[in-house]
Amino acid sequence: MLNGYTGKILHVDLTRQQLEIEQPDESFYRHYVGGSLMGLYYLWKNTPQGADPFSPENTLTFAISAPTGLPISGQSRCTVTCKSPKSGGVSDSQAGGFWPAELKYAGFDAIVIKGASETPVYLWIHDGEAELRDASHLWGKPALDVDQALKEELGDKKTEIAQIGVSGEKLANFAAIMNMSNRAWGRTGVGAVMGSKKLKAIAVRGTQRPNPADKKGITAVNRRGAKAFPGSDMEGFGRYGTPEVVMGNNGAGGLPTYNWNAGYFAEAEAISGERLYDELLRGAEEGKQDKLGRDTCYACIIRCKRVVESEYQNHKLDPEYGGPEYETISTFGSYCGVDDLHAIVYANQLCNQYGVDTISCGATLAWAMECFENGVITLEDTDGIELRFGNAEAMIAMLEKTLNREGFGDILANGSAKAADILGKGHEYLITIKGQEMPAHMPQVKRSLALIYAVNPFGADHQSSEHDTMYNPRNYNGNEEWPGYKVFLNQIGLNKPQPNKVLNAEKVEFALTTEYTYSAMDTISVCQFVYGPGWQLYGPQDMVDVFNAATGWGWTVDDMQEVGKRRLNLMRAFNAREGLTRDQDTLPKKTFTHALKGGRSDGIKLDEAEFQNGLDMYYEQAGWDVATGTPTRTSLEAAGLAWVADDMGL
Repeated sequence: MLNGYTGKILHVDLTRQQLEIEQPDESFYRHYVGGSLMGLYYLWKNTPQGADPFSPENTLTFAISAPTGLPISGQSRCTVTCKSPKSGGVSDSQAGGFWPAELKYAGFDAIVIKGASETPVYLWIHDGEAELRDASHLWGKPALDVDQALKEELGDKKTEIAQIGVSGEKLANFAAIMNMSNRAWGRTGVGAVMGSKKLKAIAVRGTQRPNPADKKGITAVNRRGAKAFPGSDMEGFGRYGTPEVVMGNNGAGGLPTYNWNAGYFAEAEAISGERLYDELLRGAEEGKQDKLGRDTCYACIIRCKRVVESEYQNHKLDPEYGGPEYETISTFGSYCGVDDLHAIVYANQLCNQYGVDTISCGATLAWAMECFENGVITLEDTDGIELRFGNAEAMIAMLEKTLNREGFGDILANGSAKAADILGKGHEYLITIKGQEMPAHMPQVKRSLALIYAVNPFGADHQSSEHDTMYNPRNYNGNEEWPGYKVFLNQIGLNKPQPNKVLNAEKVEFALTTEYTYSAMDTISVCQFVYGPGWQLYGPQDMVDVFNAATGWGWTVDDMQEVGKRRLNLMRAFNAREGLTRDQDTLPKKTFTHALKGGRSDGIKLDEAEFQNGLDMYYEQAGWDVATGTPTRTSLEAAGLAWVADDMGL
């Protein structure tokens, strides 16, 4: 008996309008597990080398794993995998909410989608059955309207909807896939790929419940979490959500400001998580924001999701679209020099309505602002909009144009890197890696993060490894009242703490080892705000305990690290197959040439020689070819991917 899984993979051919169910054996699940790794397997097998990301040949996979749907915090996660329109390499994006758990209840571990429909369709999955239906009446509608229309059409308010918005229909480079109208598979352009297939939505509903091997094991981990939660980092995180990070990063000189010209924003307090909590969360006026202004994902006790109640220039905001995360506050706030929290919250709602990644979208606007400030683009280019730092009205006006692909916004909808190529200028102001805009954690003050941003297969990502601050001596060792982060880090063999701004062999080991851990988390589909090797509620051993309780397989932390290594090697191999090499493992020129201004990071810039030496050490420790950054036959065989080496002719 296969515990934890449904044992079924749904294959959808949109070109032929055909659906098939695959039932892999247990050995397949043991090797590819779920989530990102499972999606990568189908991407490699089904997408031919050199396929255009917007062609019917591109494979789009939604995959969950064994713990998904269990009654424990942090398990309702799903990974979407495809070939990215941003980089031409692998695309990988995660989201939470209730949709992942509902997919398990509907009877499937993954949905593998190929081809493209001639007309808009949606996929309806319910209790082991699936069908394609016409979606012409939904095309062109915003997220919440689609969500409500499908629930009414299907006759069940508990149906969960994953969908693209208007921006995905129009193939915006940074289009997202939304669920609950406020959770996003945001990064790497997955919404544009779904739009190219004319697949408007995937509705799921089911009554099947998971069959874990050890229910008492789940209860035991739940009890540990309930005991550890009060007074932990996670308690404050639940109260203020990710926006809690604004003031801490600003104080450390690590809040990207004015398109990364500074790491300090003088008006940070005006856009802080504390202010959002005190003034804009639903129920704040009555002091009931903890009850009314915090949302959660399925079965999670953290409740970190924001629910806002606000207005911006006569636009009353709908709480159903949720509130901004730290990244959104940064990209539409400090990146753009905007200190109007109401404008930022409105920008977040627009992004969720139209279905785009708030990081890439906000960062693209910040890039355009710097171009405007320096005369690279003018009022003639921007349709008369005074696109200057700090101009909230201009930011919103250009955002609306971008979401609708109108005027200059049609160029910006391609993302900043491709917009610069179209314009033939502005490249010196780009903050992108592999075509993807950088998130709001600064590598200038976190040197292992600089390395991970560069080498990550799908572009800069702040959730692909643990951050340097977990490993500096003060935080690692803790004090008399607090044991520090060494408790979880020791579980993955890390015991040589290093300062934040160092990139030596020990720091590279920290980067790669925690990268394997995060890679494993994206494969077994758990939340990186709940599980992890640093500040999270549950550590690596807890994660393994939950996975074993679901499957009964008796895995160790080392086994889970090997799963993470397998995923990372397969990602890098796919990129190599598609022509990406060490040349793409770099950082924006600006991070090496421009010294930050203001705050604790004043005068800091990255040293390129130190960075290149760090790359050498990283490839060596990973067992990859140093000259190209490509996995070798030896490393692929060690990761259980000999067949990939064969395909590559290694």
